[in-house]
Amino acid sequence: MRVSRLLHTRYRLDDLERSVRFYKEVLGLEEVRRHKSPRGSELVFLKAPESEETIELCHFPDSGPVQVQPDLTHLAFQVDSLEAFGSHLAKLGLKYSDGPTMRPDGSGGFAFVDAPEGYEIELIQRGAALATADPTY
Repeated sequence: MRVSRLLHTRYRLDDLERSVRFYKEVLGLEEVRRHKSPRGSELVFLKAPESEETIELCHFPDSGPVQVQPDLTHLAFQVDSLEAFGSHLAKLGLKYSDGPTMRPDGSGGFAFVDAPEGYEIELIQRGAALATADPTY
């Protein structure tokens, strides 16, 4: 027996609405559904337009404040252009926290932006040769 596919990744946070705004307005994710779990967690599921997997944002104050350790985890999203995405960030008063770093051979690059609560978001631009691969940087 084995699992068949990844369905979602969960991030717990203190300020649900602030994070939902970030993921929707900055990254362009779509809110798929929202509900309260049986134990009382407020849950919002979001997805990228071309992905099936979702991100579950969870607000559960009973478990205490969220403290995200540096370099603990990140989500990675593909973008057409790191330069264009950087301009988009600037219009919103934001900037990359690291990068962009481009590969010397022109096959792509990556950059990071910090989401609310301290979670890192990696943005990956793929060149033609990497259009369907998942590069390791």
